[in-house]
Amino acid sequence: MAKILSIALNPAIDIASDAEQVRHTHKTRTQHQQQFPGGGGINVARVIAELGGQCELVYLSGGATGDLLECMLNRTSIRHYPVKISDPVRIAYMVHEVSTGFEYRFVPEGPLVTEAEVRPVFDFLEKSDADYFVASGSLPRGVSADTYARMADIAASKNARFILDTSGEALQVTLSKARVFLVKPSIGELESYIGRPLTQDIAGEAALEIVRSGAAQYVTVTLGIDGALLASADGVLRVPAIEVPVQSAVGAGDSFVAAMTWSLAEGHDVGEAFRFGLAAGAAAVMTPGTELCHRKDVMDLYAANRG
Repeated sequence: MAKILSIALNPAIDIASDAEQVRHTHKTRTQHQQQFPGGGGINVARVIAELGGQCELVYLSGGATGDLLECMLNRTSIRHYPVKISDPVRIAYMVHEVSTGFEYRFVPEGPLVTEAEVRPVFDFLEKSDADYFVASGSLPRGVSADTYARMADIAASKNARFILDTSGEALQVTLSKARVFLVKPSIGELESYIGRPLTQDIAGEAALEIVRSGAAQYVTVTLGIDGALLASADGVLRVPAIEVPVQSAVGAGDSFVAAMTWSLAEGHDVGEAFRFGLAAGAAAVMTPGTELCHRKDVMDLYAANRG
């Protein structure tokens, strides 16, 4: 199996709980609290481990919350390497309102990080022998918007494949300055990147344009209840969503990216990896809070929808 390195520059401790009703001013009592190590890059590593793969993880960690994050990761099978920063790791909170089924997500901006603090991550990448580098999640405040682009250049210099899942300025700058193997925006993130609303057909054309520009070899766009599409030099493949009972949408995109990366590392072609991604994204919404997907659900959904 090819080696995978996941990069988490703005990790979090994810806390999820239920509340009968969320009301302003009043105290909202919560139950059934769960907490997991989180943030895009950490979620990717968690899902790859759940699927039976091996994944190294390098991440920024600071403060008492960083210590807790490291303790949580110590209880997993993930080989993880914290890079110390001064500011504390953020805590993200999700509340499921039982009376309505709505989810309320509270996501802090996270620590202020200096370029000097993030430098050891670049050093780690320079020494890595991974075949796949996965950069997932937002950039922390204080680091340059071209951070992922510079990491993609390191991957290219080592003949490794760089997989990107981010948004906003980080997405814009990376695709303008570097070439990545695969990028996975959601339809909303692609609309922000293009600067206008997109129908499914136009989204496919927009994804193809990214491929034609040379910024990415593959572009996969998640479309929510409408499924996903995969753009490549061969055209656009559209696959409908897999219908499953929904508990929480948290982590579905991270699960998608992780399963695609795991499948590619297993030697599968991109089309098959894309279908594993769809299965993992669907499996993730079947679990509560920030639990992400379960291997059995992923395999069952993949087998039932592989045609």
